[in-house]
Amino acid sequence: MEEERTILAIDLKSFYASVECVDRGLDPFNTPLVVCDKERGNGTIILAVTPYVKTLGIPSRLRLYQLPKVKNMIYAKPRMERYIKKSVEVLEVYLRFVAKEDIHVYSIDEAFLDITHYLKVSGKSKKDFAREIIDKVYEQTHLTVTAGIGQNLLMAKLSMDIEAKHNPDFMACWTKEDIPSKLWPLSPLTKMWGIGPRMQIKLNALGMYCVGDIAISNPKYLQDKFGILGLQLWEHANGIDDSKIQEPYVSQSNSLSVGQTLFTDYDEEDTKLILRESIDELIVRMHHKKCLAQSVSLFVGYSGHGGFSKAVKLSQATDNIEIILTTVLKVFSMYYNSEHSVRSICVSAGGLENNSYYQPTLFIDPEKEKIEREYEQTIEGIKRAYGGKSICKASALLAKSNAVRRSNQIGGHRK
Repeated sequence: MEEERTILAIDLKSFYASVECVDRGLDPFNTPLVVCDKERGNGTIILAVTPYVKTLGIPSRLRLYQLPKVKNMIYAKPRMERYIKKSVEVLEVYLRFVAKEDIHVYSIDEAFLDITHYLKVSGKSKKDFAREIIDKVYEQTHLTVTAGIGQNLLMAKLSMDIEAKHNPDFMACWTKEDIPSKLWPLSPLTKMWGIGPRMQIKLNALGMYCVGDIAISNPKYLQDKFGILGLQLWEHANGIDDSKIQEPYVSQSNSLSVGQTLFTDYDEEDTKLILRESIDELIVRMHHKKCLAQSVSLFVGYSGHGGFSKAVKLSQATDNIEIILTTVLKVFSMYYNSEHSVRSICVSAGGLENNSYYQPTLFIDPEKEKIEREYEQTIEGIKRAYGGKSICKASALLAKSNAVRRSNQIGGHRK
């Protein structure tokens, strides 16, 4: 019989906003602060709000124009490098208590720790051991933690999201016996981890409005309706989760993407400029991953609503910038509706394969391609050594260019 495990889920409370408060010597539980870049205009997204702002009934994600007026509100520009550094500091605290193979970093502000064996060695209870970690995090970083304890990753996550965030000590511990009383009453279904608005609509149509309705359903019925996802829904509703922290996750994704949400309307020519810049980014990432693309895809979102998404299979796997750029621009010209302005784009390289073997095409001059590759490698080498702004195309000086701005960003946000 497999040993029962004890999993600790940890979430750094209002992480970005709390870091901004800590750096200012302020208490996030008493400070009106939001993390957003006001320079991007009223449509910019607020990335985080302090716990104090949440007590005013203001959600953590909204656009600037939706933010109610709050006295003495502080607007902090996002600083992604700072948040990453702070996240690493917290991870270093975890590593004082458990080995790295017993930690799964779920996101920049959330992690799972398998503390099963460490409880035996320490002789402490689940809550006492968790409290020791939480206290050490606060001591080292001044960040407050929300923690959930469960017999598997799912229960730890659910206990944290559903109960711990509302408890005075920001901690909760669930066992399998707690599932009927604490999980099954949950409604609407979107409050359940893993259920989105579309799935909720489908489940509601079947007469399922709370998690308990899913739990008492016939698992075969759900599987017939939703495939393997239906069976997973039934298992999760009953607190069943066989995943293990120690099992390495292998991504099923076989693509790379570069996307941008634009902060003003772009016409056809300006959008082509952004596409060229995005493909430059995409090629650099492909070179870093040492891969070739068998296909490319393009998504374009219009201002207001609508847009198009198209994928094209390439004649052969390649990382040649001219081939990929020409293909994407051709797709854009074929499907773009000039009556609309563009507000978002995404270019993707799909069907990736290792570039250790590359068969040149008969339609490209091998000597010319060699020169182009050496040129690209030189440019990328300069940027690695001296930064993304050290060398730019002249088009980066155009008013609608985002190349320089994005070189100062991580994940689309200010470093």
